Amino acid sequence: MNANSLIILDFETTGLSPDNGDRAIEIGAVKLENGVVTDRFQELMYPGRPVSHFIADYTGITNVMLSKAAPCHEVMGRFSDFIQGQNLVAHNASFDKRFLDSELKRISSGYDGQFACSLLLSRRLYQTAPNHKLGTLTNYKGIASNGSFHRALYDSEMTAKLWVAMLDDIKQQTGIDEVPFSLIQKLTKTTKANVGKLLANYR
Repeated sequence: MNANSLIILDFETTGLSPDNGDRAIEIGAVKLENGVVTDRFQELMYPGRPVSHFIADYTGITNVMLSKAAPCHEVMGRFSDFIQGQNLVAHNASFDKRFLDSELKRISSGYDGQFACSLLLSRRLYQTAPNHKLGTLTNYKGIASNGSFHRALYDSEMTAKLWVAMLDDIKQQTGIDEVPFSLIQKLTKTTKANVGKLLANYR
């Protein structure tokens, strides 16, 4: 499968770990087909308890907003349908994968795609970037941004733009026309020192 056709997702949550009882409060995602956004998914979800002042300030998602939202199990049921048959990408994917797995397990659901991490990929491709936060990288690559980071759909859309830029850079360095998802997975597991050699020898 090519890396330009997949789903890029982002969760906003009550905290850092579902193992500590934290829950998702928003999911945003975009579907890429041949590098173009063809569909979007965005919903708030009520986690069954209030969010902290810190999370409300960080995300802009208030308890009043969440009180009007559908419960997590309803939203995740719809999102499960949205992602079936697709590979998945997130910026710092280990975080989003933990919440995706946890929320889907609660509704006895799952997914059949594989995950890749745009953060790990950016660390290998852009080793001179000041850091590898999403906002920093969009500035580093000259990607226009006119919204608020830390809302799920906006972060997904910005990650999608960064993802397409990274695929273009890989194409330029390798001379290939399409970047397979398997190459992305290999790159994210390659040491920074060996990235140049991998791309130079990839044909």
